[in-house]
Amino acid sequence: MTLALWDWSLRAYADPRVRELLLDLQDVNEQNVCLLLWAAWAGQSGRRLDADSFDEAVDLARAWEDNVVRPLRGLRRTLKKGVPDLDSSAREAVRQEIKTVELSAERASLAALQAVPEADSGKVHSVEAALVAAARAWGGPTPRLRLQALAELLPDAP
Repeated sequence: MTLALWDWSLRAYADPRVRELLLDLQDVNEQNVCLLLWAAWAGQSGRRLDADSFDEAVDLARAWEDNVVRPLRGLRRTLKKGVPDLDSSAREAVRQEIKTVELSAERASLAALQAVPEADSGKVHSVEAALVAAARAWGGPTPRLRLQALAELLPDAP
């Protein structure tokens, strides 16, 4: 049986090299971490995907990213830098609460992505091909070298 996307993502993110690559893909290449994790998981799980699968996944990921995750991340990062006239311990307590909510939002995003149905006539992608397809569908230049490195580091889905 395939490991649930959330559980597999936690295993993947536990590797500091994977975490660093994913954060670079997010912050430098403006990619969506949840979408990339879904694509890699789908590739490893042998799910058949087609253009409609990627379109649906991008729509879901973008809705969560634009409306929930990015605003929370921005607020958390602002509080991390420090805000004049705010007590640092109170500020840090609020930042930790926001971090927890941000993680919950990412979990909900991954749950929505996991529910994207397998395509009837789609193909099974390798992990690297699925990552490239997801990055292309998300938009912007495709960071192939980083995606290739990520594909090599991700854990197998049992």
